[in-house]
Amino acid sequence: MEIGIKELAQGIDTVWVLLCAALVFFMEAGFAFLEAGFVRAKNSLNIVMKVFVDSTLGMLSFWAVGFGVMYGLDKAGIFGVSGFFLGGDLGHIDLRIPTYAFWLFQAAFAMAVASIISGAVAERMKFGAYMIFTIICTAIIYPVAGHWIWGSGGWLAEMGMLDFAGSAAVHAVGGMAALAAVLVLGPRNGKYNSDGTMNVIPAHNMHLAFLGTFILWVGWFGFNPGSALSGLDMNIARIAVTTNLAAATGGMTGILFTMWRYGKADPSMAANGALAGLAAITAGTAFVGPGSAVVIGMVAGVLVVLAVELFDRIKADDPVGAIAVHGVCGIWGTLAVGLFAAEGGLFFGGGIQLLSVQALGITAVSLWAFGTTFAVFTVLKKTIGIRVSAHEELEGMDLVEHGIPAYNELVTGSVLEKGIGGEHVLKDMSNPVVNAKPVKQ
Repeated sequence: MEIGIKELAQGIDTVWVLLCAALVFFMEAGFAFLEAGFVRAKNSLNIVMKVFVDSTLGMLSFWAVGFGVMYGLDKAGIFGVSGFFLGGDLGHIDLRIPTYAFWLFQAAFAMAVASIISGAVAERMKFGAYMIFTIICTAIIYPVAGHWIWGSGGWLAEMGMLDFAGSAAVHAVGGMAALAAVLVLGPRNGKYNSDGTMNVIPAHNMHLAFLGTFILWVGWFGFNPGSALSGLDMNIARIAVTTNLAAATGGMTGILFTMWRYGKADPSMAANGALAGLAAITAGTAFVGPGSAVVIGMVAGVLVVLAVELFDRIKADDPVGAIAVHGVCGIWGTLAVGLFAAEGGLFFGGGIQLLSVQALGITAVSLWAFGTTFAVFTVLKKTIGIRVSAHEELEGMDLVEHGIPAYNELVTGSVLEKGIGGEHVLKDMSNPVVNAKPVKQ
């Protein structure tokens, strides 16, 4: 069969988007390792399970409802009303690739938003309540904000807001939702003292956290260049370079800034600095040059350190720094487009028009994400409850919610032994609360 130029181009673009969708989906492994490394060993399996919920239940919710809300036929610039279950009228979406390929790519984005929130609520949120929130997040909260910015007829899209791959639609939405969630949920027991001082709850495995960071960094090469939706768009090379430079600068700034501020290079801020640079560059990666990407990443590397300190002062307990990385630096990256865009940016002679639109857009989606999440968590708190008991929190989410520990040997100071009657019993000399606790196998 003879293949024409048009069909060949379509095939190349389809393969490109599918490969990028796989990279973005693989970012869920990055979220899982990053968050598992940052939390305590007794909660590390639970956080991986929450990320798995994002990848399964979240994907199904986006297929059933979220994609239609985000990309369906526009209703008053607010939400879509077609395309549910990938059916109905989707002909208005101007694509050279099959709708299925586009959906798969977008579904991976939806899962990423939910996974931003999973890290912030780690170590104390009920598994069942988290499942319910994941449905609402991927079906309604993220898709509505996404429709405003990316949907055909979305009110921010009509105003000319630029958010190439989602500093606002993905990262700020996820980060502001995470802030609302932790404020309603409350801090982990023992995190803050009555006098307002903070206790450090150390990460159990920074090697896992760095592995997660590297996986996320690689996945971003699908996240940002993939958003061009074409393997024939020569701008994808610049997008990849600006993405990488912002990540590198953010990570190095996290190292240097903490060396100056604390006297030691903080590994957690090094990792989060790189992620902060990535979250910040995502909006403008296609619109800015390499030099601007370095500046955007540098500012993000400082902001993430200061933001973590700020949220601790207001007792917004975020074990992984998701609010600072995605929320604060997503906001910064969105505004940075209005400053550094080669066409229309304030620093490049474009005036204040684009910056004004960016500021309005990021304010709107941040308020939407914060307000809706605050409302959902409040309702869940007053109905089914959103956090485990103090005793269960001390015992650990892995045992309470899943019946098994992540580590069965001396990594946690625990061993599984045969108890009376043949059941497995957890022995932990460092935590008498869990001694003689039957463990499901």
